[in-house]
Amino acid sequence: MLPAQKLRPREKRSARQKQHSRNSGQQRKRSVTRGLWSGAHRDQRENLLYYTAVDNDAKSAAPASTPAGNSPFDLRGPHLSRWRRMQIPVIAWLVHGAIRLIGPTLRLDVVGAHNAVIIEHGGEVGIGAFWHRCIFSAAWVWRNRGMVIMNTVNFDGQWTRRVIERLGFGTAQGSSSRGAIEGLSVMAQRIKEGKHVAFTIDGPRGPRYVAKPGPIILARRTGSPITVFHIGLQRAYTFKNSWDLFQIPIPFTRAVMFLAPAVRVPTDAGSEIMHQKQAEMQAALEKVRDAAESWFQLSDQQRKEVRTTWNRRDP
Repeated sequence: MLPAQKLRPREKRSARQKQHSRNSGQQRKRSVTRGLWSGAHRDQRENLLYYTAVDNDAKSAAPASTPAGNSPFDLRGPHLSRWRRMQIPVIAWLVHGAIRLIGPTLRLDVVGAHNAVIIEHGGEVGIGAFWHRCIFSAAWVWRNRGMVIMNTVNFDGQWTRRVIERLGFGTAQGSSSRGAIEGLSVMAQRIKEGKHVAFTIDGPRGPRYVAKPGPIILARRTGSPITVFHIGLQRAYTFKNSWDLFQIPIPFTRAVMFLAPAVRVPTDAGSEIMHQKQAEMQAALEKVRDAAESWFQLSDQQRKEVRTTWNRRDP
């Protein structure tokens, strides 16, 4: 019994040392975590403040209760089953092949081209915006120009990324619901590098024909002009059950692309001006859509008059 009584205080001291060691380790972890957040993620905090300060009414920044998967910082894709992962390269191959086969047969007419030419000749880098409905045709028309597209990280975005990169586009991963801030930061950097960027403005999941504020935010940050366009098709297969009424052109069909005058956002714009510019962009997108979609229902004389109006340069 005597030896056991002598060991009991040592056991107590050992327990106290272990507890002290655990407490010290937890304090070091908290210190490291605070250091990483204040240092390595300082840029992300600044972007978050900038992003939410653009428009006090915007729903851009995730609230504290928002799950990590929907965070504007989170670029992780959703968990996919093995079967879904196997589908990605197959779908990408099929879609890329379809664009390569159908694209060269399109007979394209362009109205308002000078609106894009002015930006190019002025040495500016543009921000493009268009509805998700015409992404198939747009992928062919704007191929091999090094344009950077905002691309979602969900399942559709993963095969879409493979397709557009094979067509000569760059990608910035993010969407309005996931990784938005990171995506906009990448696009701002690409603009500084002299590359044009573009948004499928009502993607990735709609609502259809409702423009999201990404281009307005990016234009304020970079000073780049926004050019909106739409491509109308004379004959196309329309997915009537899809949220965007997605269209695939029938081979050898006629197509028309309308480009609107640039929307310019002051770099010091406040919330009221941002709202005005958002409404201006929405109206321009609707205008090019209506003009392009109705183009092939007009007579030759009517098309001539519309073309004259759109090609008129403002003094």
